[in-house]
Amino acid sequence: MVQDYKTIDLFGKLLFETIILKPPYKKPNLMPNEACFLYILKGEYDSISETERLRIEAEESLLMKCGNYTCNMYPSKESETYQALAVHFYPDILIKIYKNKLPDFLTQNLPLDIGMSKLNSDILIRKYIEGILFYFQNPDLISEEILILKLKEIILLLNQTKNGPAIRSILSNLFSPSSHSFREIVTAHYYENITLEELVILNNQSLSTFKREFKKIYNSSPATYLREKKLEKSEQLLISTDLRTTDIAYECGFSNVSHFSKTFKNKHGISPTIYKLTHLDKSLN
Repeated sequence: MVQDYKTIDLFGKLLFETIILKPPYKKPNLMPNEACFLYILKGEYDSISETERLRIEAEESLLMKCGNYTCNMYPSKESETYQALAVHFYPDILIKIYKNKLPDFLTQNLPLDIGMSKLNSDILIRKYIEGILFYFQNPDLISEEILILKLKEIILLLNQTKNGPAIRSILSNLFSPSSHSFREIVTAHYYENITLEELVILNNQSLSTFKREFKKIYNSSPATYLREKKLEKSEQLLISTDLRTTDIAYECGFSNVSHFSKTFKNKHGISPTIYKLTHLDKSLN
């Protein structure tokens, strides 16, 4: 449940937003023509893109280039409340504030194999966030000139972060949409605890279109196919590793060990533990 939500606009578009809510909470985050920097003040944030997944905690932040995302907000051991601040980047606004002379690091088009990157706690970033929160508390002090300066400041801070190479790659491709096929997106999330609705969002399709496409490619329903992929991996891990059943359940993307055990037993007629012991006996003999 959202407890507090505030925004600050620049040139008619959302620039800063801050939110406080009672987690858990999830929502789609489609950004076809914008990029976003997100800083977590309290709680935890799980970001899922077309081919990646990152979990960030309080005092950590995330830079995301344009693309399709879905996110989950959670409480943490330290806080039952989730609080975050986001900065949004738009190509037309950046061109306007830099007067058509964008910094080189925004136009280099460096090689890119990621669409988002986590930034660990950084004192300069923390001080920047404190400054933006001050303006939310004192909106009468906000001016267009200040907002332009603050937007340029965060871009410079991101460019010199410790995650330099990864961040610079994202910055230089901030508004270049990544092209991922249907199969690439599905394959990237085989072994994650992801819902059908989230996969639909990442493919930017309707549920019915997604199901038709899935059936055409895999000749199976999404639920059946993805369950089998998870079970295949769990069978391999049970036989070839010393991982505990609990660890294997999460490694393969099951929501919990009880769900894993029940699903496994429905297929094999025995529990994962007995399956492991049976194959261990065979190998010893």
